[in-house]
Amino acid sequence: MIYAILLIVAFIGSVSAACDNQCSGHGYCTTDDVCKCYDNWGMGLSYDSGDCSERICPFEISWVDSPNAQGRFHKYLECAGRGICDRSSGECACFDGYEGKGCQRTTCPNDCSGHGTCEYIEDIAYSTSWAEYSGSSIQEASKTFAYRNWDNHKTRGCVCDATYGDVDCSKRMCPYGTDVLDVSDNLLLSQTRHKQKITFWAPGNVGDNRASGGAGVNNGRTFALTFKSKLNETFTTLPIVMDWVHSGGTSLLDMEHDIELALLSLPNRVIDGVSATCTATADTNAGAALAAPLDTIKNDKLVCVIEFSGNAVQGRQNLLTVEAYECHHGCTPKLSGLFLETIVGITNDPASNKRRQSGIVESQKSDYNSFECGRRGKCDYATGLCQCFLGYTGDNCNTLTTLV
Repeated sequence: MIYAILLIVAFIGSVSAACDNQCSGHGYCTTDDVCKCYDNWGMGLSYDSGDCSERICPFEISWVDSPNAQGRFHKYLECAGRGICDRSSGECACFDGYEGKGCQRTTCPNDCSGHGTCEYIEDIAYSTSWAEYSGSSIQEASKTFAYRNWDNHKTRGCVCDATYGDVDCSKRMCPYGTDVLDVSDNLLLSQTRHKQKITFWAPGNVGDNRASGGAGVNNGRTFALTFKSKLNETFTTLPIVMDWVHSGGTSLLDMEHDIELALLSLPNRVIDGVSATCTATADTNAGAALAAPLDTIKNDKLVCVIEFSGNAVQGRQNLLTVEAYECHHGCTPKLSGLFLETIVGITNDPASNKRRQSGIVESQKSDYNSFECGRRGKCDYATGLCQCFLGYTGDNCNTLTTLV
């Protein structure tokens, strides 16, 4: 009888020792009647195990939090501190302006209005042409910079399509032009226009046909020019045939005319006035080129200066990009490409043995300015058209119609 009583007492004790609510089916019972919850299950804001009846939401690097003892911020927080956890589903209800698992990234304003892409800050590229930041025109790629701050894969912004602007890409951009009433500081001098200098250096190796004319290997090959407008429109010319002549003062008029025609033929009259002047410099060491050490060969040089003169391209323009790659199959334009010196280590010292780098620079600043609607009109951001003030007309309001 005594044994039976002890057995019943032990059974009752074992029942009372079970974990709360049997860990709700989301964990198992350990010693001291404590639940060991499965991943992402717990209870309360302190995420204690309890009866494992509530879901825990994803943790992400917090946007704002209190520092720890070492003064460090941006610890991992549930919903990144920018949302409320739904304990029944384990999903974050993010506050306005945040989205994603654990509210780890920002949204873009108005979803970029359908006229742009939403990009992480680490992926947003430099907005002008390659030559603006590389010093070389023999490339064609967008430029990004290393960004390793805590929000590199969290903060996002809009990258607008061509002809659209503002932080949410909701506004149409209007044409830019000079203020026709703006004059040079020195009225005795003619106003200068924006010029760009493209330098082509022939490759410094034995295989460049140097013995029969230096850079002759490039004669007859094709390249193209890419122009990026103030409205972020990108246009690439038809193929331009290289006519690299550098002996006897032979004229380069054909090539100059080809460059001008190619730029003037771009769509929408985006360039409405341009002139090109090309000069070639002979190899001062051509006779001994084949026998000379590679580093002492002075490369042949062809320089073309492009002057922008039209009403649509007054003021400083983005630097052109030279498309000198070979592109035959499935490419537009179809190019045979150029053999050019592109090694970094630019020098202007004729006695130096350093290699030259083909590139493009601004060779003359413009006395003309470039303003939205020529500063003589108001932009209608719904249509992208300038509403010119009285006495002015034209796409960019830089034509004067009234003299007072």
